[in-house]
Amino acid sequence: MISTKRWGFMFSILSLGALTAACGSGTGTTAAPPHTTAVVALPVQTSPNWFFPVLASTGFTDTNSQMNFLMYKPLVYITKTDSVNYSRSIAKSIVSNTNGTRYVIKINPRYQWSNGHPVTAQDVVFTWNVMKAASANGTLPWTYGGAGGGGVPADWTSVVATNSSTVVVTLAAPANQSWFIHNGLAQIIPVPKSVWDVHPNNMTKELKFISSVSNQPTNKVYNVVDGPYKLSAMSPNQSWTFVPNPTYGGQKSRIKKLIFQYETSPTSEYAALKSGSISVGYLPASLWADKAQLTKDKFWSAYLFGFNMARVNQSSQAMGGLGPTFSKSYIRQALEMGINQSGIINTIYHGQGTVEDNPVPSQPHTVFNDPALNKPLYPYNPKAGKALLLQHGWHLVNGVMTRHGIRLSFPLVYTSGSQALKNTVELVKQSWAQEGIQVQLQPQPYDNVIAVMHGNPSKWDAAFWGGGWTYQPDYYPTGGELFKTGAAANAGHYTSQTMDRLITATYAPGTSAATQKALFAYEAYARQNVPYLWFPIIPTFNESTNTLKGVQSTFNPITALFYPNHWRPAGS
Repeated sequence: MISTKRWGFMFSILSLGALTAACGSGTGTTAAPPHTTAVVALPVQTSPNWFFPVLASTGFTDTNSQMNFLMYKPLVYITKTDSVNYSRSIAKSIVSNTNGTRYVIKINPRYQWSNGHPVTAQDVVFTWNVMKAASANGTLPWTYGGAGGGGVPADWTSVVATNSSTVVVTLAAPANQSWFIHNGLAQIIPVPKSVWDVHPNNMTKELKFISSVSNQPTNKVYNVVDGPYKLSAMSPNQSWTFVPNPTYGGQKSRIKKLIFQYETSPTSEYAALKSGSISVGYLPASLWADKAQLTKDKFWSAYLFGFNMARVNQSSQAMGGLGPTFSKSYIRQALEMGINQSGIINTIYHGQGTVEDNPVPSQPHTVFNDPALNKPLYPYNPKAGKALLLQHGWHLVNGVMTRHGIRLSFPLVYTSGSQALKNTVELVKQSWAQEGIQVQLQPQPYDNVIAVMHGNPSKWDAAFWGGGWTYQPDYYPTGGELFKTGAAANAGHYTSQTMDRLITATYAPGTSAATQKALFAYEAYARQNVPYLWFPIIPTFNESTNTLKGVQSTFNPITALFYPNHWRPAGS
């Protein structure tokens, strides 16, 4: 709503937008100092809370990823077409052997830290060591959110700096080279070892230190960056201010000040948009009829590379003892038949959206989506969902499906603050009631919903934060970060040996036809097995001021990120 980003996995239909930006008055040219101020409206009731670019599972959101990408360059830059652009990457080149077990990475000399020191192979290795430590099993100060994807950490045999400009990564088994570069190496966003390696002989203490400063972006450790911006000030739950990094090796920002602004509600964000204090923002679905009042803006929408879903808690420790019940695929299939995706799109989102039941979306179009899976496998049909439950021995007791003393009655935690999201869960509740499934709706702030899902599994049964999953850092969309058993982002504790096997098969090297066949087999099973509950994909609804150019054209739906250093005032 969420998604890193080089990272992040949340994209929010509660706000109907990824991060959006605003421009104040002013002009600028390439040669002159920047004169533009931009105000960025954060998704409603969200704020950045983890600034270290190795994101914890609890901070694995698009909001945090956007902050990271302002300050730090990724090892591998993913383009709008899901390819790699080495001129915008820390990696100048990556050369692998024929079976994909060895990768030689050359560091791009064009990028340096803001203290004048070069970005080195040692920085890459240190960052990997942090990722590896935070991905280990056992009690940790925090868990890395990308663990389980790209072979992290188990498949990586070694990461070695052979000199200051060369890193060699060795894998334990042959790998699909495109998958590993997209999903493994692209996870690395290097930080300066000389600044961050404060406990060189004790990684547990190092992780504790990182956690202690993760939400302190004004701490001196964040002064040394290699991205287009540096953070200059913050006021918690109000604003975060960035200024250009003068030593940045890429496109210099024409924006003098970049402000990320906390938003309390969709209506207050719209009021600010209308008044001009936010001149580019997101349009709440509830105010669709009023979009014509934004006369100085251009409306545009964009589909992010991901899918929307709700989670059911399949852990044996789930609240109310429903984990074993939710772990049965027919239960999830029946729940899916009670989700009126077309109704959500047409009655709540004004016809803007796409029905989906596949983890690889049809929008935006990529070569990774199987066109044969173009019709929902479990379309909206509460009668069929009810019949499926009856077929498996459930029966109605006081209006609730019951079997062996277990009742299909549970709380659904969802994100407060959005009328569109409230309407969505109320519509689903009504449909599920037709199947004998009873839910109690529990609105909570966004951050609370995320914390509940990633916290004690005994504290929740079902959760819908108003979004789903965007493919960061798994740009090659295999689902390993989300659906593989034990993956860090698998907060609903879904597990399937078949799913694990099919995902693993997508990692294997082969011809283009063979790797595509493996990916399509995974997609088909995920569609049939319903690991979580599919919801329609809703595009982001954006309004861009006519005085700021490049916001729409440089937005990347694959990474779910804006690149403000590529924005420019109109006429420049």
